[in-house]
Amino acid sequence: MRLCAVSVDLDEMRHYYAIHGLFPPRSQPQAAHAVYDIALDRFAELASGSRVPLTFFVVGADVERSENAERLARLAHAGHEMGNHTYDHLYDLSRRSLPQIKDQIARANDSIFEHTGERPAGFRAPGYVMNDKVYAAVADVGLAYSSSLFPCPYYYFAKLAKLGALRIRGMTSEAILDMPRVLGAPTTPYHVGKPYWRRGAGVLELPIQVTPGLRLPFIGTSLALLGPERARWLVRLLGGRELVNLELHGIDLLDERDHQQTLAPHQFDLRIPLERKRETLVSVIEALRAAGYSFVRLDEAANHYRQAKAA
Repeated sequence: MRLCAVSVDLDEMRHYYAIHGLFPPRSQPQAAHAVYDIALDRFAELASGSRVPLTFFVVGADVERSENAERLARLAHAGHEMGNHTYDHLYDLSRRSLPQIKDQIARANDSIFEHTGERPAGFRAPGYVMNDKVYAAVADVGLAYSSSLFPCPYYYFAKLAKLGALRIRGMTSEAILDMPRVLGAPTTPYHVGKPYWRRGAGVLELPIQVTPGLRLPFIGTSLALLGPERARWLVRLLGGRELVNLELHGIDLLDERDHQQTLAPHQFDLRIPLERKRETLVSVIEALRAAGYSFVRLDEAANHYRQAKAA
């Protein structure tokens, strides 16, 4: 059985400014909540029109805004999964103490459950950066799976170049770089060992999608840059993987017309028109369905993996 899980990281716009070493402009207050106030409804429409259940990875602090909580509660009621993206989305989470890490994950769990009625089963790390401490905290809190690793050399070196360029300009990003060994981690579901990039008996990890062999990124940003036709070509490069774990961000259904003119010169994917982004995502979903993929939530994919392994 071929499965595809589509997830959406709900990083609000302040996190993108932090990545680029910038401060959000006070002159555009409506820009601050664009992910929840604008993009979330677009994802709901995409999911309904394409018949795809989504997994939303939620920052716990954001769901305490009443408007955000109402939208997420409706999505949870409609059958979409709510995942744990920590309470504050600290990019340096892996560098914190184990009690601090556990607190970030546990507080997010409680906040999401309180405001949406759904207790998360899965975890995604800010910036895809994990280590053995974070996996230990995920296990201690009782989450069923993680979907945090992105073993993609192209992304890794692009991030390295971005952080280096900011440093040369005297600017500081809140983003941090993972250990290079993550690039050798499995690209298919596995139980983590110690160190976490090796197989073992620990938390179930569902890595974010890369293509076999070259490990090209198969995420919202790369698909938007490719456009509909070349994105369908990338689907063919997946080679019929049993699970396709397509990760998106809220920003993948925003463009600079959504009050983002200040950030767009720094965040290149905001310069891609919304219509092209939406067309690309629909095209990819249709190509995956034509290739025999059934769409499930990430928690359902995790359960399927466990059952298949036990059989």
